[in-house]
Amino acid sequence: MTAPHTGGCRCGAVRFEASAEPHHVSYCHCGDCRRASGAPVSAFVGFLTDQVAFTGKALKMYENGPVTRSFCGICGSPIAYVDERLEDHIYFTLGAMDMPAYFRPTHHAHVREQLPFLHMPDDLPRHLKTSVPRPSSSNPDGTQS
Repeated sequence: MTAPHTGGCRCGAVRFEASAEPHHVSYCHCGDCRRASGAPVSAFVGFLTDQVAFTGKALKMYENGPVTRSFCGICGSPIAYVDERLEDHIYFTLGAMDMPAYFRPTHHAHVREQLPFLHMPDDLPRHLKTSVPRPSSSNPDGTQS
C-alpha cells in the first residue's frame, strides 16, 4: 500500500490524509498514552506535519507539558499527538487510521511502564523509555537527557 494514508474519528467529523509513507510506527506503554487512549497499550504512526492535511472543524486539543494531544470534539476519539521537542512531526493513533493493519509497529517504547499482566510475545526491540530521541532544551548539542 502506498500513500495517501487516511484516517479520522469515529463520527467522521475529523478526517486527515498523509501524502507520504510514515517514518515511525510503534507501541507505547507509558501512563500518559494509557490515560489518553483508555487502553493498556497505544500504537502510533508518525508522519512529517507538512505531509498531513486535516478536514473538518471538530478537532480539539489538550496540552500537557510539551505534548499536545488532539481528539474529536464531538465523539471524543483520540486522533494524534505532537511534541514541541519533535518539530515538524505528528503521531496518529493507529486506531484513527482507516487501514490500521497496514501499519505494523516496529518496536515498543516505555516498556518500564508496561502493565505486568500485558504480554506481547513478539521479537520487536523494546526501549525502557522513548523510542524517539527528544532533545532537551538544556542540552544545546541536541542530545537526549
